[in-house]
Amino acid sequence: MTIEQHIEELRAELRNAVDRKERQQIVAELAAAVAELDALLEKMVPD
Repeated sequence: MTIEQHIEELRAELRNAVDRKERQQIVAELAAAVAELDALLEKMVPD
């Protein structure tokens, strides 16, 4: 699974999550995945 697919999967899970703790966990995982993607893109795209 690519990082982009993982992010989309987490977004779908977040839309369907009803439990507060589950939502918080998904939000944290989503933030980490987005940060990972940003870091990868930063390495690929020179300034």
